[in-house]
Amino acid sequence: MPTSQTTSRAAIPSVDRLLQQPALRQLQAHAGRQLVIDEVRGELADLRRRLGAGERLADGSTDEQILCERVERRVAALLQMSLRPVFNLTGTVLHTNLGRAPLAPEALDAMTQVARGASNLEYDLGSGRRGDRDAHVEDWLCRLTGADAATVVNNNAAAVLLLLNTLAQRREVPVSRGELIEIGGSFRLPEIMRRAGCRLVEVGTTNRTHEADFAEAIGPRTAALMKVHTSNYVVQGFTAELDERRLADLAHRHELPMVVDLGAGSLIDLTTLGLPAEPTVRDTLLAGADLVTFSGDKLLGGPQAGLIAGRADLIAKLKRNPMKRALRLDKTTLAALAATLRLYARPEDLAERLPTLRLLSRPVAEIRALAERLQPVLQQAVGDLAAVSIEPCGSQIGSGSLPIETLTSTALVLRPATAKRRTGAALKHLATAFRGLPIPVIGRIADDALHFDLRCLEDEQALTAQLAQLRLG
Repeated sequence: MPTSQTTSRAAIPSVDRLLQQPALRQLQAHAGRQLVIDEVRGELADLRRRLGAGERLADGSTDEQILCERVERRVAALLQMSLRPVFNLTGTVLHTNLGRAPLAPEALDAMTQVARGASNLEYDLGSGRRGDRDAHVEDWLCRLTGADAATVVNNNAAAVLLLLNTLAQRREVPVSRGELIEIGGSFRLPEIMRRAGCRLVEVGTTNRTHEADFAEAIGPRTAALMKVHTSNYVVQGFTAELDERRLADLAHRHELPMVVDLGAGSLIDLTTLGLPAEPTVRDTLLAGADLVTFSGDKLLGGPQAGLIAGRADLIAKLKRNPMKRALRLDKTTLAALAATLRLYARPEDLAERLPTLRLLSRPVAEIRALAERLQPVLQQAVGDLAAVSIEPCGSQIGSGSLPIETLTSTALVLRPATAKRRTGAALKHLATAFRGLPIPVIGRIADDALHFDLRCLEDEQALTAQLAQLRLG
């Protein structure tokens, strides 16, 4: 485009002049006068800065119509929600960065109902007095886990923090060296314990820990024995670990509680759905654990929450901790969790009604058929920029659940039609274009190709309807 060397500050229109333009007058009525004023000032300030830096501006840069269009785009970008739905085609079902568990329709309806106005969040309708917000989920948690009592906080890390701060502040908690986990964002168990005010006592070795190791660590300052489910890694080979029952027996002989951080927190036997085995909360409590912490938004299939189930006297102590108020759930999360838990009353159709389990147990033949329908549509959308093929792949459960297990799936694989040395740039261009769609499509780049694992794609029509807006030029 030709450039002009004669553009000057005098050519830049005033704020008031632009605000009087019909397009921006209409925009003010829609978006608010002050917001439009701020973006007009911002746009004009950018022009002055570029001129002051000696930049040669394209012809028309100070044209009022063009400036109005730029202001409209600035305002639209500001008003667009930053938190948006996306298509998760990464191959990781419970993707932490993409929001983990999708919620069931019943959970979404429950959230909407209580969000519209007042609710009995902490009000007992029977007595007319103040109630306990945990009451909305505690009974169902006890039913489903066999616990005497339960409480909930905003995530599982918070559950562990509350538990340790309540039971072990200024005291010691032995944990096997092989279970000193690090979860997402470099958040480590030893750091959580330190913030909780207790002292970690490492026992055993990375690959082998025995009952004698725990026994030797017990002293007058020991507050509890702790076991952590290593849900995001596996130690294999010459290994040994103390199971929950034997650790619980040891703790109880010394009149100590045994607590377990179970992480993913499955409430059912996943093998009944053809999935790899994962310890359940009920089995962990039956093995003798006094308290179990687990997540609401992983294998349970609900909203982000940290759940604690176990002995009534210990749960009562947790509820009395002032920290509990800082970590409590809001009304919409409680409503979603309560609705999700009620789905477990019908285990025979749980895999269909609960999205997480439906996606995890989705038949590979169904995914393959989806790929065969989409392959020609996607090929037409990308044209000769890439070849689209159908290939088998392995999905991951994700969020630290069953890290070495994969689920047979099918992917559409895009391989750029370009020279090898330019493949990286071409893949980045393709991935960026798909992320730029109205509902961004998130895939995975590996082996010089862009992979779209279709296990989590249920709204086929919504995906195909927007492909015409793919900007590949």
